[in-house]
Amino acid sequence: MNISILNQYKSECREALDCIANLSKCFEKVFMDTMQLYMSIPDRINFLQLGRYGKFSEQTYRNNFEKDDFDWFSFNSHLASKILSGKRKAIAIDPSYITKSGHKTPWIGYFWSGVSGSMKRGLELLGIGLVDADNKDCVALEAVQTPDTVTLDNLNKNLVEWYVAVLESMKGKLQALTKNIVADAFFSKETFVTPVLNAGFTVISRLRNDSVLFYPTTKERTGKRGRPFVYDGKIDFSNLDLSRCEQLDIDKGRLFSLKAYSKPLKKTIKLVVWYPDDGSAKWQLYFSTDADMLGKDVIDIYRTRFQIEFFFRSGKQHTGLTQCQSTSINKLAFNFNASLSSINLAKATCKKLNIPFSISTCKSVVHNTYMLERFICVSGLNPDPHLIDKLVKELVLFTARAA
Repeated sequence: MNISILNQYKSECREALDCIANLSKCFEKVFMDTMQLYMSIPDRINFLQLGRYGKFSEQTYRNNFEKDDFDWFSFNSHLASKILSGKRKAIAIDPSYITKSGHKTPWIGYFWSGVSGSMKRGLELLGIGLVDADNKDCVALEAVQTPDTVTLDNLNKNLVEWYVAVLESMKGKLQALTKNIVADAFFSKETFVTPVLNAGFTVISRLRNDSVLFYPTTKERTGKRGRPFVYDGKIDFSNLDLSRCEQLDIDKGRLFSLKAYSKPLKKTIKLVVWYPDDGSAKWQLYFSTDADMLGKDVIDIYRTRFQIEFFFRSGKQHTGLTQCQSTSINKLAFNFNASLSSINLAKATCKKLNIPFSISTCKSVVHNTYMLERFICVSGLNPDPHLIDKLVKELVLFTARAA
């Protein structure tokens, strides 16, 4: 029977699960079924739906979701090693707004929604992923819920300090993959960059177009008393000193890389300046705190950062990222990570079978295969797989073609 996609999906899940120690057999069985259901259920994914479609009761899934020590990072790191083959990697971080209501939802508050361009009541996730600039791909490593303002006040932290604390708590695991961290322009502020640098990371981000930067000094030290010169003059982005720049090849514009001195960061950085042809902006500024990083690597890694945003979009549209109905912070965390990890499993499955990845097509095929398998199992039939192979292919791929 042609159920290779579902079988491969289960095989990838089983292999990643074997990397985690001290799991009970009962938990493993429910977990395997849960991850299949995230890719099989076509509508809302909540405990009621898990009980309807799955092999266990609704309460069993609720109990399993309460486990707060499951190592999602190790689970997804194993999948990342199979999906991402490039050499230029970075840890991508991105806060994402999650629509939620209710008074008893833990850590509900007002967070920035990029879609609406305003603060909205709901939840926020700090998504942590691994991006591959060579293959323009991303794997989600873990999602951590952001506390509301009251909780942050009790912890004596602001939002940026919380983000830094999360990265510091995962420092060893993250740096085993790469020391590069890429984030959007919100994270280019000194209060984030400095402590992250002190933790041993390199930050790649974007600066405001009106940022004040300086050319590093070319004067040699005289040995005289007093502070030596650190920079020469202010950089005029409307009239770059091309003798200090390297021009890079790029479509739709001109791209230059150079070293620049940042007063807020108190260090020399690698700066990449892009002048687009379409007139959308005079220039755009990208940087790396590693002044010796290649300009092409800076721009390529930053542009690959958007893959983590696509990951959140797929989770919201296809794998129930926003649909868990619970007042338990552990259950919510389990749902967030299971939703994103199911997409990782789908990517690993398509990579292994050497087929193009499409979350909608993959979900349609897995849903059809899962339901057909369940129907045959429940009905007690034992069909000859060779005789019905053509029919099974037609049934499995019926909605996938439309997707």
